[in-house]
Amino acid sequence: MKFPSMPRLLCLAITAALSAAQACEDCGDDAVEIAATPSASPVAKLDIVMIVGQAPSSLPTHIPTTMEGITAEEIARSINATDAQDALKYLPSLLVRKRYIGDYNHAVLSTRASGTGNSARSLVFADGIQLSNLLGNGASFTPRWGLVTPEEIARVDVLYGPFSAAYAGNSVGAVVDYQTRSPKAFEAHAKLGLFHQPFKLYGSEANYGGQHASASLGDRAGAFSWWINVNRLDSDGQPLTFITKPLSSSAPAAGAPPLSGSILNADKSNTPWLLLGAGTQMHTVQQHAKIKLAYALSPSLRASYTLGWWGNETRNQSISYLRDAAGMPFYAAAANSGTAKATPVSLDGKGYSLGANDFGQSRDALQHLMQGLSIKSHSGGAFDFELAASAYQYDRDESRAPLLARPGADAGGSGRLTDQGGTGWSTLAAKGVLRPGAGHVLDFGLQQDSYRWRQRVSELADWRGGAPTALFTAFSGRTELRSAYAQDAWTLSPALQAVLGLRAEEWRASEGSKTASPASDGKTLGFATRVARALSPKAALGLEINADWTAKLSTGRAVRFPTAGELYQGGVSAGGAYVPNDPVTNPDLKPERGWTSELSLGWSDGTRQQLRGTLFHEDTRDALYAQAAVIEGRSVSSTQNIARMRTLGMELSYQGSDLLTRGLELAASLTYADSKILANEGFVAQPGDTIGRQQPRVPKWRATALLSYALTPALSASYGLRYSGRQYGTLNNSDPNGFAYQGFSKFFTTDVRMQWQVSKQWTLAGGIDNLNNYQYWNFHPYPQRTFHAELKFDL
Repeated sequence: MKFPSMPRLLCLAITAALSAAQACEDCGDDAVEIAATPSASPVAKLDIVMIVGQAPSSLPTHIPTTMEGITAEEIARSINATDAQDALKYLPSLLVRKRYIGDYNHAVLSTRASGTGNSARSLVFADGIQLSNLLGNGASFTPRWGLVTPEEIARVDVLYGPFSAAYAGNSVGAVVDYQTRSPKAFEAHAKLGLFHQPFKLYGSEANYGGQHASASLGDRAGAFSWWINVNRLDSDGQPLTFITKPLSSSAPAAGAPPLSGSILNADKSNTPWLLLGAGTQMHTVQQHAKIKLAYALSPSLRASYTLGWWGNETRNQSISYLRDAAGMPFYAAAANSGTAKATPVSLDGKGYSLGANDFGQSRDALQHLMQGLSIKSHSGGAFDFELAASAYQYDRDESRAPLLARPGADAGGSGRLTDQGGTGWSTLAAKGVLRPGAGHVLDFGLQQDSYRWRQRVSELADWRGGAPTALFTAFSGRTELRSAYAQDAWTLSPALQAVLGLRAEEWRASEGSKTASPASDGKTLGFATRVARALSPKAALGLEINADWTAKLSTGRAVRFPTAGELYQGGVSAGGAYVPNDPVTNPDLKPERGWTSELSLGWSDGTRQQLRGTLFHEDTRDALYAQAAVIEGRSVSSTQNIARMRTLGMELSYQGSDLLTRGLELAASLTYADSKILANEGFVAQPGDTIGRQQPRVPKWRATALLSYALTPALSASYGLRYSGRQYGTLNNSDPNGFAYQGFSKFFTTDVRMQWQVSKQWTLAGGIDNLNNYQYWNFHPYPQRTFHAELKFDL
């Protein structure tokens, strides 16, 4: 994808600003009031907004709705953070599907009414630059967490629900904003961390671990400030997939070698199967570099520029549990002979067949670039504005895999290359705020978000490093969202505030195409351009009942338009040929449309404690999910619209400091969500089998608790608990066994951490994640007990 240069992006943003602009929401009159308190974790006086921390939030704090946050100090003291997403671990109703340390392509954010298969139902930003990957929806389209490191985080804030007109319908779950450090004087930081995981599951038993290191420098001189951060992560994750076979009742083929080592177990539906080996054991080396520049053009006008680079090299291996008569590992005869054919074998006296690529592997090489430029005023007077532009580009994004199994493929041979170079997205925004008096604060703005997806799968003579030859398949597509919004926050009295907003959007899908392999004459199928429009009203009301109690009511419509991946990918057979009248690719998908509402009652003693209870409701029409349907007389599986889903739930959140004794802090939450499918023409196994079923990957119960205690001014300890109830991975809930490969289990884990500030500059920390070594699943196995150690230097 060819991106505009940053000067051109800025010019476009300034041009758009001639029509509209937006507020500085983290300064001036709109900043949330933070109470001065000697506590290590100050608590805000509960006016309309409920948020904890020492810095004002960058999210729209003047909207009376649910927000939660955590500061860098709290993260360092209480969380064994190796990736940016770890900062969200104990916030209410949130779960990141982090399979291993360094998980870069499956760490989906789950929210109150959205599971870990719905990546496009939340938004993630860093300093206002979009990290959410809205090119598709699912495990492969996760936020680009690697562009933020734990060491550069100043704070993280979360806005729950689609209640701000400033955000697209993808905010229906939550909006997460990472704020990174902005130095006020010269500072330098360095950190070295180690982690270690003993892992035992099925026939796998090994130790996995790695190390991470980072360094940062920053300074401010007059009107100019700068910040540089570099980071390196070297991680060995545990196996994530397993080679399985259904039980056979057939006799072995003639000459089939008898093998041992297979493991009898039950799958997610409690059907017996054999496990023959482990796969997708990732060794990833990730590097990150970022520079932030800021210049105060005047006391109330600030320009900033961010440039971030992230690189990743990954080796994915598989290991066979099978052993031949000599006790040697057995993979497949195809791998040894170089011939792509199935290998008959004998297991427990029955006949089985090993596929040529059952024991696969792959190599990934990625280099991504992020840029952001903004000009922002924060006078706090009658008018403020912001002009912003950003771009995220896949400079290099390659995955190589052999056509044959290991170990034969280790020496080379034919394979395929999946190349997504040129993919990416860009954003433009011109925003403003008017304060005309009479208690009104008017936010308004224009936005444009553009996404371009490019994927080519090519044949390779040498899968390890050879150049691509013939094209196998190709997919491409583009979506664009142009938006205008206005939102009025009206202070009716010192204790009563109302907010009314409206968002207007025009969505366009274009350049959709797919190309089959030369075996099918290399045909390219194009799709017609689509345009759709939507209006999304928002409303909120906040009432300060008295000095201790606050009530908030919010409602908003969210329209989540289909992504390019949902519209265009699929519809090509394993041989590269088109499926006749292809029903799998669905360029006519409807957008998801829904209303979300919440009612909150909050209590605070003003200095040490706050408690919130929230009732929430989400009613979604035309939800996008993969399922079966009868199309032209055939049963096919594809992404389709589910007519209606509804979620009713409750969320409790408590935060307190200096409890019982000075230095003892507790943050806890409890969430109940009853999420059901109410209407659906599609099905999984038979018509009607999804009606009344629980939405996949949305548990009914979740809970977190994080207890921290400052034993001395220099020594602190924390103990964390996380719980999730049972889940289902299928729309008809036909997978009752969550504790199996491809299952979705309940879990209860505990974490501990201690931090000791040895001196003014040096800090030691250590901890254990999953202290109770709970074995749990989200299709893949989560990490088992993991040990952490850190050494940090601050100047």
